Amino acid sequence: MEATEFVLPSMWMGIAVVVILFAIFYYVGWLAAKKTTSEEDLYAAGFAIGPVTNGLAMGATWASLATFMGVIALIYKLQAPFVYLWIQWALSIPLLTLLYGTCLRRMKAFTPASFIKVRYGNEAAIVIIVWMCLSMIMYALGQMIGLGMAFEVLFGLPYKYALVIVGIATIGFITMGGMYGASYNAAFQMVVMIIAMVVPMGAIMKAMGSSGWWFPPLAYGDMVPGMLQQLPTFFDMKYDYRWYFALIPAFTMGPIALPHLAMRVFTSSSIKSARWSVVWFILFLGLLFSGAYTAGFAGNYFTALTGHEIAKPDQTILILNVFYNPAIVAAFVVGGAIAAGMSTINGNLMAIAGLVGGDLLGILAPKMPGAKKMRWGYLALGIAGIVTILLAFSPPPFLVTSILWAFGLLATAVSPSILLGVWWKQANKIAMIISSAACGIIYIIISPHVLSNIVVGKGLVAALGMSGAMVTVPLSFASFIILSFVFNKMQLAAPTLEDKKMIDRIHGWGIDYDEARYNGVAMPIVLVGLSVIVFIWGMQPW
Repeated sequence: MEATEFVLPSMWMGIAVVVILFAIFYYVGWLAAKKTTSEEDLYAAGFAIGPVTNGLAMGATWASLATFMGVIALIYKLQAPFVYLWIQWALSIPLLTLLYGTCLRRMKAFTPASFIKVRYGNEAAIVIIVWMCLSMIMYALGQMIGLGMAFEVLFGLPYKYALVIVGIATIGFITMGGMYGASYNAAFQMVVMIIAMVVPMGAIMKAMGSSGWWFPPLAYGDMVPGMLQQLPTFFDMKYDYRWYFALIPAFTMGPIALPHLAMRVFTSSSIKSARWSVVWFILFLGLLFSGAYTAGFAGNYFTALTGHEIAKPDQTILILNVFYNPAIVAAFVVGGAIAAGMSTINGNLMAIAGLVGGDLLGILAPKMPGAKKMRWGYLALGIAGIVTILLAFSPPPFLVTSILWAFGLLATAVSPSILLGVWWKQANKIAMIISSAACGIIYIIISPHVLSNIVVGKGLVAALGMSGAMVTVPLSFASFIILSFVFNKMQLAAPTLEDKKMIDRIHGWGIDYDEARYNGVAMPIVLVGLSVIVFIWGMQPW
């Protein structure tokens, strides 16, 4: 087969699209800077974002450059039906909102770490802040790599120079606008992403002979017989069943702890607005992700049909557009991919600013004036961006790898602390710190990025990094619950009456306290049993 790489027919068209997009981003950031006068403005957009804007911003923050490049590359390379991935991702924001988002919104929290501080204390909050900052940097890393690659192609520069240019430009408009700028920019970026993903795919499918070209996200079904003729194994279950199951702890449990997604719920103007934001999020993200699956499907169909093998799977949607569409359309798709990367880095760096400026400094320097905390938040945002640029100098083979790794780490080290803290009054502070620290370290050790000879799973699916979550997530839940029983029995850092009353308040009970509410034993015991079963299953040879 002939190897095909992405080359934009008109470099100047691509540059023009990028310049226009950046001009809009900076203008929005400049307008937002005028409204940012307090910590609430900087970290939570004054808790004033409406449901449609927030739904768009949630989708943009979630989607990321990986949707345009990394996820489509996975579908092209693994030939895994995307429904397995999409279901897990689509569940994350609704679960986040239902399981703890609206509860923490009542607290007017800046990040989930704000809740951890109140629920478990300062030491526990510091542990969670460290894990979240590490995860946000790894998440932003995938975006920065993709942006560097896009600018490399557009400007004909060496990757490292392109990376520095786009990295500095990106950090600039994010730092300028705060959460107001991040919210409105992300909403605009989501509109650009949906158009760039869906509309050009219609022309591509029409050129491939599909009668369902008029709605690419769902109407590609008439291409399935042709795909089965060309690639009979495309829809087969090709991997160990545990890999598909591992998507649940990694892709569902991990994202519900992403601070930049939780912050989207917190920015809502009301609890009702937060819930409606989820409805809009599902609609917008559904369009984008279904379009991404269509692009991955079409990439495989393209290779089988034309004999052109896509040399760099991350470039699948870009190559399809160059092959089938006019140059201006291909340039706009590059712009959509860049918008996707920008939107997620927005959220990642704003989350780090909130974690450091709002949460960490609130612990280390509680009497520091708000204006000074804001300056530290801006500084943390800038430093995190620079660290991300430096890490991106040696990118992994798939830009999505670091993002998947971040999901598994959050699912292991953070999600149990939040979920049990919100829903179980007996969750113990020391148990939380031990289980979070120990299981997080174990996840890092068994990931393919540290000790290559100690990995859960095998082959490419193991190299993606999330299969280890099948072992560490159940271990984290089980150890947290068991240690809570033990330490509470010993009267060691047992939850106080005020801790328990706080649980009732954030669930909306006000002063109507009931000791038995959220205090049962059956639920945690059942959860321990299920966790042990999954843990043992995951430990068996793959």
